[in-house]
Amino acid sequence: MTIPPRLASRMSTLLRLLRPSVSLFAALSTAAGALLHFRGEVGPALVASSAVFLLAAGASGLNQYQERELDAMMERTRHRPLPSGSMTPARALIISCALLASGLVLLIPAGGSSAVLLGVAAIVWYNGVYTFLKRKTAFAAVPGALVGALPPAIGWIAAGGSLFDGQLVLLCLFFYLWQIPHFWLLVLRYGEQYEAAGLPSLRRVFREGQLARLTLVWTVAAAASALLLPLAGLVRSPALSLPLGAVVLLIIMSGIGSYIRRVLPGAQSKAFRRINGFVLIVTLILALDGILRHYHVLQRIP
Repeated sequence: MTIPPRLASRMSTLLRLLRPSVSLFAALSTAAGALLHFRGEVGPALVASSAVFLLAAGASGLNQYQERELDAMMERTRHRPLPSGSMTPARALIISCALLASGLVLLIPAGGSSAVLLGVAAIVWYNGVYTFLKRKTAFAAVPGALVGALPPAIGWIAAGGSLFDGQLVLLCLFFYLWQIPHFWLLVLRYGEQYEAAGLPSLRRVFREGQLARLTLVWTVAAAASALLLPLAGLVRSPALSLPLGAVVLLIIMSGIGSYIRRVLPGAQSKAFRRINGFVLIVTLILALDGILRHYHVLQRIP
């Protein structure tokens, strides 16, 4: 069955507005948080993950609505739905708000008021604080990265955990730290476009070599925080701890290699893909460890 061209075009426009790949990762990190605090019910993990997917998609759309004029000034973003004219700002705002509202409502059965408050905090921090700070300071990613630590916390709470659990703090620390090199590698690659759009850029604060060294430091810090996960009991399976250690070693070596080759064309792009691949693998390891715990719990049930 062939999809009509007009419908296919609309679907493509909607996907570019909502960025489902980013939303899926947020949902996966939520599921990991829930599975790591598994207490015998899979439902909370599924509901919380679905809710966070809707929240992330809605936040993406709202962010593009807020930054449509800036997006039109950068080659990297000028083909997005709003600056390209393929969707009206009003429609994007309605779709985004509907998704945000749906996500918050779905969090009620998933984790109660605590989960809803974290969901609201994520929206306010990303679409309010971070989006505002991007126009004011080149260091907006440092506080803005806190948003990435909230999905696993929502999953943890949905599974019955406490916001003040030491294990959750370490889990959130990992998801916070990796986002700094993620954002800064974008700056290294697209800094000229940010500057042309009038945004503060780290390239105006640090020389390229200094920025590359700082990005390497954040990368090593994120990798080191991943090593704390088995020590904190968040990765219990020996079969998964070994791959985790190998991945950490590889990302550190890759970070050092990217720093050495930073002057070569495409070095930042490769480093960007590697840091994203690293956090995806670690998140999958965390989720798989939680699933294995679930399996062992079921095995013990008579």
